[in-house]
Amino acid sequence: MSRYVLRAASLAAALGLWQALTSLKVDLWLRFSQFPTVTDVARAFADRVSGADYWTNLTESLTRILTGFALAAVLGVATGVLVARSRLAEDLLGPVLEVIRPIPAIALVPVAILLFPSNEQGIVFITCTAAFFPVMVSTRHAVRALTPVWEEAVRTMGGGRWRILGSVVLPGALPGIFGGLSVGIGVSWICVISAEMISGQYGVGYRTWQDYTVVNYPGVFVGMVTIGVLGWVTSTAVELLGRRLTRWLPRTSYVPGGRPRAVVPAAVVTVAVQADGESQKQSDAEQQDRDGTDQEARDEHFV
Repeated sequence: MSRYVLRAASLAAALGLWQALTSLKVDLWLRFSQFPTVTDVARAFADRVSGADYWTNLTESLTRILTGFALAAVLGVATGVLVARSRLAEDLLGPVLEVIRPIPAIALVPVAILLFPSNEQGIVFITCTAAFFPVMVSTRHAVRALTPVWEEAVRTMGGGRWRILGSVVLPGALPGIFGGLSVGIGVSWICVISAEMISGQYGVGYRTWQDYTVVNYPGVFVGMVTIGVLGWVTSTAVELLGRRLTRWLPRTSYVPGGRPRAVVPAAVVTVAVQADGESQKQSDAEQQDRDGTDQEARDEHFV
């Protein structure tokens, strides 16, 4: 509970500093006199929320993000696994992907305008491209980092290629995959807002740019706050889903004043205790056998 209180206090301190610098119109090196105050942004936010346009733009941006991100997640994971598991795919797709990867997704706006018949499809394409490469690269590295012992064990038990993929590759690479998904959702928000500013007709980015063109700075900050909150909510949802799907992994809990300690699931603890008991019984039996052998040797020597 103290951690949540500390986080709330940190946010309140940041807002208080913002309010103090803007209300006092501090101009030392940074010109805070040009900034709207927290109260101005709060009033603009209340006015914006009460209207229907705000929720329409919010729905449009969320729809674009979820559509593009879902496509990027499927294509990124599939491509990452394929490139990591197949030398032929790596030779064919690797050079093309590495050449396209450094290109900023926002630079693809002219390409999207030329390729797709509508701006909506072009924005989804840019969002998908932005999230695709973080997911693909993380999946590729996670698959390559898997120990080959697991795959050899499945092959020894008669498992085929698809069984290895479903039982070893995908479960073992899940932590790395969700790391890429968490990064990808943040990059998607950056690019979808930029794409809406350039070629959109609705959306949070489009509305933010319109406020800037009419010098409505409180409205600009309303759009920035909305983007930040939406990005935080979506990235948190991805992380929670990742934790849910990787419950079998040992967790690390923070210990104040000490080192992080690993939190082992109860099932693992139970198995470890049972194994420890079995090993203790086995060692006791071996000790008894050694004692009996020594006693027989002493008796034989005495005779």
